[in-house]
Amino acid sequence: MANAEAWALEPEIQVQVDEAEKEVVKFSYSKPDADLGHSKALVRFGRGGAVRGVVQIVKKNGGENNLHYHTDADSMWMVLKGRVRFYGVGDELLGEFGPHEGIFTPRYFRYWFENCGEGDLELLQVGAFSSATQKSSGRVDVSQQKYNLGTGNHFSVEDRE
Repeated sequence: MANAEAWALEPEIQVQVDEAEKEVVKFSYSKPDADLGHSKALVRFGRGGAVRGVVQIVKKNGGENNLHYHTDADSMWMVLKGRVRFYGVGDELLGEFGPHEGIFTPRYFRYWFENCGEGDLELLQVGAFSSATQKSSGRVDVSQQKYNLGTGNHFSVEDRE
């Protein structure tokens, strides 16, 4: 900004502004060429205070395979490539979504999803956490996992620059 010098900030605010400007993350998403793991991989974009972004790459017949909820995060989901079905309690179909479609899931909302397309699903998830210092979304499983969600590979945009 050309007139940045014209805006004098209180010293405590200036410290916060200076720290925030060091944390900016620029990214460009592309599906990794590496092995994605058992059934799902995550590509992390970074954290910006209380907001986090990730693309979940879900192989055919994979997904968040059990009913669960999060105590500390609201999420917005949007399909980049493929098709996904989201389900609620009692396997109630909440919707089937294709590219540029999706769903918001608030904290404590019980859901699960599956890849219902022919190839890999690429699903953008933007999470808003209840605190900027939050390390976890507070995932609570309501039914048993069909496979261990922690077995997928994790990537970040920094890994591939």
